[in-house]
Amino acid sequence: MNLSELNIYPVKSLKGIPLDSATVEARGLQFDRRWMLVDEDHQFFTQREVPKMATVRIEVGADGMKASCNGSSIDVPLDAATGETSRVTIWNDTVMAEFYPQEIHNWFTGVLGLECRLVQMPTTTERIVNRDYAIKEDDVVSFADGYPFLLIGRSSLDDLNTRLDAPVPMNRFRPNFVVEGAEPFEEDTWKRIRIGSTEFHVVKPCARCVLTTVDQVTGEKNGKEPLLTLSQYRTVDNKVLFGQNLIADTVGGTVSVGDSVTVLE
Repeated sequence: MNLSELNIYPVKSLKGIPLDSATVEARGLQFDRRWMLVDEDHQFFTQREVPKMATVRIEVGADGMKASCNGSSIDVPLDAATGETSRVTIWNDTVMAEFYPQEIHNWFTGVLGLECRLVQMPTTTERIVNRDYAIKEDDVVSFADGYPFLLIGRSSLDDLNTRLDAPVPMNRFRPNFVVEGAEPFEEDTWKRIRIGSTEFHVVKPCARCVLTTVDQVTGEKNGKEPLLTLSQYRTVDNKVLFGQNLIADTVGGTVSVGDSVTVLE
């Protein structure tokens, strides 16, 4: 088995970026979901409520990010550097974040059509992983839904697509890692794996939601698929499961497309 795709999503719920290699950090891959958009009440929102977010493209370089949508673009520094901090809410967590300048907020507000602000997760902010599934007491996560990494087997998507009238691409599920060469849903049986030289704990299946029905090119909801079909054979305890959440055993290493994937447990 090998790693066939590697993706990050710097600003939560905006368009993803395919990479050839990435650094493994405690919160997730470097730059993955370290930024997030919040509303006037400092509550996060995603493509679940605003599917158009899928059309906003993010590029990351050494000097900063660039956001673009429908011919409009803006440069976004990697560091907000305003000193304006406040608590923001993501799911059941409330954590400290730093806010960007108003001109950045205005651009995102304009392209999405709703009042919003861009925030960054400072390195001092510790959002703790659900202790029921954590490996260590200090396991942390970025602004991702709940865990630092998400893995899906290519064969699992192939299996799903044989059941759909219109096949869907992998980007509907927004994984960090795509593994080639496993049997369909073989990842459900893994507890610990190695990608390249980095070991990961496979801690929890990923419960899927309406976001999987959003076309990641057009930013439009596309009926009830693939969630409806998945629900017919992948439902456990009223949750539709597809993919596995991971926590890194050690950090600082690099994972790359083409790396071997080995099941350790």
